Amino acid sequence: MGKLLLAALLAAFALLPPPSGPAPSAGAGPGDPFGPDLRARIARAQAYADSRPGVTGIVLRDRRTGAVYRSPAAGTLIWACSTPKLAMAVDLLLREDTGAIALSAEDRELLHRMLYSSDDAAAHALWTRYGGETEFGRRFPAYGMTDMRFSDRHPHHWGWIRTTADDLDRLIEYVLTRLPARHRDHLVRELRAVDVNQQWGVWGAGPSAQPGNKNGWSDDNDDGSWIMNSVGFAGPDERYTLALMNDTGVVAGGEEAGRETTTKIAAILFAGYFGA
Repeated sequence: MGKLLLAALLAAFALLPPPSGPAPSAGAGPGDPFGPDLRARIARAQAYADSRPGVTGIVLRDRRTGAVYRSPAAGTLIWACSTPKLAMAVDLLLREDTGAIALSAEDRELLHRMLYSSDDAAAHALWTRYGGETEFGRRFPAYGMTDMRFSDRHPHHWGWIRTTADDLDRLIEYVLTRLPARHRDHLVRELRAVDVNQQWGVWGAGPSAQPGNKNGWSDDNDDGSWIMNSVGFAGPDERYTLALMNDTGVVAGGEEAGRETTTKIAAILFAGYFGA
């Protein structure tokens, strides 16, 4: 009787429809949510990064499947340069929602300028006006920047924060998944329409990827090396996010080298991936 019952149950189970749930993403291979094409691109991008000057932290996230690639240097602390301006924008918009502050038309213009062209004067004005380290600094970890730290050798402001590609990955994920829709959509529009001086790094994904990014760059590192960072998104519905932090080391033409490194990584990953 036991064997007959078991056989009946197995036969009935075989007739059941498959469990519901999201279909695998196009191109995803068995056991690999990135799929063979993108996985091969990731390998090429990492090999390229390893061949370039200095060290580069890379975090690539597929927001549809949940797949994440972190390079060996993803947790390396590197000067953030202007990338915390995105966290400043998040903080100001959320603080206004609570009634803690009221952004003026001038403030909103400053906010736009610091995202559009990475205007330092605009960021300084907002940082000083709205509480500096005391206000911004203590809340940045809530937006994903849990690795960040200030340096006692430098002023404690947005430009002198050490952070990681992991931090920037969590920051852009916060923007895309946790902000109220009106703020998310506003920041996505801003990052997709940046000035020419920010059209590198993640921008290298190419027009078909509809990229958006916030970049940061500086030659103010203590040893004279250039820092070239980029964080943003690519693909339909901002499916992929990409965080890049490149400390070039002390090399001739560090700015150009770092810009080429970060832009080429994005191109290897995404050029042609979404069609022409």
